This record gives sequence, structure tokens and C-alpha cells, in this order.
Amino acid sequence: MQRSAPRPSRSRTRTRVRMLACAAVPVMIVAAGCSSDSDGGGDADKPAATASKAAPKVAPAKFTTLPADPCKSIAAKTITDLVPKAKDKSGSAGKSSDITTRGSCSWNGLDDNGVKGSQYRWLDISLMRYDSEEGLGSGQDRAADYYKKEVAKARATQGAKGMKAAPAAGVGTEATAVTYSVTKTGESFGYATVVARSENVVITLTYNGAGYAGAKSPAASDLVKGATKATKEAVAAVPAATE
Repeated sequence: MQRSAPRPSRSRTRTRVRMLACAAVPVMIVAAGCSSDSDGGGDADKPAATASKAAPKVAPAKFTTLPADPCKSIAAKTITDLVPKAKDKSGSAGKSSDITTRGSCSWNGLDDNGVKGSQYRWLDISLMRYDSEEGLGSGQDRAADYYKKEVAKARATQGAKGMKAAPAAGVGTEATAVTYSVTKTGESFGYATVVARSENVVITLTYNGAGYAGAKSPAASDLVKGATKATKEAVAAVPAATE
């Protein structure tokens, strides 16, 4: 009589099923991975979501240069009116390593009338131009920052008395006139400083004077009127230099 092979126990059957199931899992995972790469729709074919966008460019500066001779930015007749006995009517230009971005000039003189008294006048002007630069900002914004600093500087003059500041209408993009007096060498000097911004250029003009030998010092209203007139001429000279 033939004997039939013994049947495996239930425990052995369960063990074999578990082994076959575990062996099949890695195969399924690999197959799934291959199918996702082969359909052409994977993330590898998409542009990076974090790709940086091009940074916006700053606005170009309006004025690209300054008057070649800052002393000529104010009319000769205006100089004669404001500084009647100027030592050098053509003015004394300041040194600059780059005349397209920075320039200055000054005039001074004493109108001596003997026993009737004398009048001393001083006028100086400085021009500063800013270019637009990535990382620093537009020339207009940089000039606006410098404009504020120049106004603050004028208002912080040491020993100043009767300080007043007010907008100077009709001068460039924005302008401020600062008036005050300072006592020097026993005399009271009147000052008028006009700070004006024309787009990316800032002009700072100071006009001061004093009376000697009993002569009266100039009134603040006269000083600011003359300083404003000269500043307007300087503002108008900037676009003429760029054209």
C-alpha cells in the first residue's frame, strides 16, 4: 500500500504565505518607481519652483552730468548784485575728482564805504549728482536722502540764533530755505541757506553778510531773496549741461 505524503501543518502554511508576500513587496515598489520615471511627467522634467525672479531694475537717473564750470551756474549779473565788490567776480572753484558728480564755487568781497560803514558778503554753492545703482537705489532716491541731510545740517549750525526754515516754492523738485544769524568777531552775520533738489541733483547755496563800522547787517528777507534767485539759476543750469 502506497503512503500519501504528509500534509504540511497549518502553521507551516501560514509561514510560507508570509514569506511570499514579503518577497513580492520590493518588486512592486521598484515597478512603481520605474513606471513614474518613464511617463515623462516626473518632477525632474519641471522647472524648479524656487527659481528666483529677475530683480527689478532701478529707474535711470535723469541728469547724467553737471555744469563743467560750477562758477558759471549763476549769472555774472546776479553775482554782481549779491557780492558787489567780489575779489574775483569769476569765482573760486573748489577741487573735484569728478566734475560730473560734484562741483562747488564761492565768491566774497567787502564794499568799503569808509566812515559810512562797510558791507561784507559771501556766497558759495555746491552741486552733488547721484547715479542710479543696483543695490543702492535710483539717483532720485539717493539725492532725496542727501537733500534731507543737507537741510538737517543747515538747521544744526552751531551758535545759530533765530533759526527759521520754510519751503522755497518754485525751486527744483523740492527746496528748503533756512535763515539764522551767527555772531563772529563781534559782528552779527546774517545767513540764508537754500537746499534744493532737482531730480537726482542736490544744490546747496549759502549767502551771508554783515555790516561793519556802524552799518546795518542785511535783513534775513533780503538774504533769502537773493539766495533763492541764485539757486533757481543754478537749478536751471543743470539740465542745460546734460543736453
